[in-house]
Amino acid sequence: MNSGKSVFSQLTDFLPLHLFRKCVRKYHGNHRVRSFSCLDQFLCMAFAQLTYRESLRDIEACLRAVSSRCYHMGIRGNVARNTLAHANETRDWRIYADFAQFLINIARPLYAGDDFGLQLDETVYALDSSTIELCLSIFTWARYQKQKGAVRLHTLLDLRGPIPAGLWITDGKVGDVTILDSLIAEPGAFYIMDRGYIDFARLHALHEAQAFFVVRARDNMQFRRLYSHSIDRSTGLRCDQTIVLTGIHTPRYYPEKLRRIHYIDVEHDRNIVTVTNNFLLPALVITQLYKYRWQIELFFKWIKQHLRIKAFYGTSENAVKTQIWIAVSIYVLVAIVKKRLKLEQSLYTILQILSVTCFEKTPIHQILTESTLEPSQYDSGNQLLLFKF
Repeated sequence: MNSGKSVFSQLTDFLPLHLFRKCVRKYHGNHRVRSFSCLDQFLCMAFAQLTYRESLRDIEACLRAVSSRCYHMGIRGNVARNTLAHANETRDWRIYADFAQFLINIARPLYAGDDFGLQLDETVYALDSSTIELCLSIFTWARYQKQKGAVRLHTLLDLRGPIPAGLWITDGKVGDVTILDSLIAEPGAFYIMDRGYIDFARLHALHEAQAFFVVRARDNMQFRRLYSHSIDRSTGLRCDQTIVLTGIHTPRYYPEKLRRIHYIDVEHDRNIVTVTNNFLLPALVITQLYKYRWQIELFFKWIKQHLRIKAFYGTSENAVKTQIWIAVSIYVLVAIVKKRLKLEQSLYTILQILSVTCFEKTPIHQILTESTLEPSQYDSGNQLLLFKF
């Protein structure tokens, strides 16, 4: 690695810029742009993500203070607050959404062999959403409730990694279950979902696509038991049944047999009843699969705490989506660097090191491998265990 380059430049060397230019051409991002290109915009926003800048004025002040280095960081245009604000307002957010998907496609094979806790050959996804609240008087397009605004981040998380395999950004009114219409099911894969995704017509579409689902059942689900299978009650299992639906419309929506498993989670004092279309795996493995769905909750908590997706640099829908997609791109980029450089540190540790060394000219592998962070005795390890991969 060239020691004459800044750490920021060495990090962006891992970006497939030929794919970025392809996205820009697709949406005519640089049409009639003279000085501040889409790449300039992306790099400025990436810098803001990595160094936790609070505002556009903050970004402008920091980059102007090191203006002699901006060219070597890849930023060719003049960095001004109004210029960056205009770019966020007008450059199509789909440029950055498509580029983030390219990065995801690069990252996922790197983590394909990772163990998430269960020895399964099949791919396991967790599907859920997180609401990002906005001020309705400022973000008038994001009406959620009468006096609240919000956008919803729907995420399909590959539990091996974890890397988001799919992301959809909608307004707060869009229900969770409607995302199943946009999901392209992968045959043989498992989709783990909470009860908010109960829609038997859509679940039957997953079944027809030869995918498996594990979803938490609602208390009022109407069904008839066909068979009861033997279980070991000492494991927390209470029943493993083959059922058919008996509601007014549900037998028409889902005419096939289903498997109902009741499990008592002693650790958290919860009764968990799941429904699945998989009849091959042991009942205890199915319940463990559902318990691993909690990783997506940790993912949402982590990115809200460590990426700039709660305070926005612009107020338009385009600016908000642009910032979220660039934040996701940086998260996935750091995950790629972690694997390619064979780093042992967690993503949290890597991001913290990068945030204070962007302008250093030490080789990035050296600065990341020689830096050690001893965890504080007051830190909770529950959140960060997810990212020690």
